[in-house]
Amino acid sequence: MIRKHSTSLHGHRTSFSLEDEFWTELKAIATARAIPLAGLISEIDDRREPESNLSSALRIYVLSCLKNRSF
Repeated sequence: MIRKHSTSLHGHRTSFSLEDEFWTELKAIATARAIPLAGLISEIDDRREPESNLSSALRIYVLSCLKNRSF
């Protein structure tokens, strides 16, 4: 199921939609890296292409980590 999530990035609120499976993996990656989930999301947001949206950037990041098994 796709769910909407909200967070603060650089002092402003934003929201994104992710499937539960991606959300679970994103939290696991943050835990494995010993960083807060909000910090990981901010890091991904800072690195994404300007024309991409945050939801897509998060999915691509999770997929890349799982393919490379690099958290």
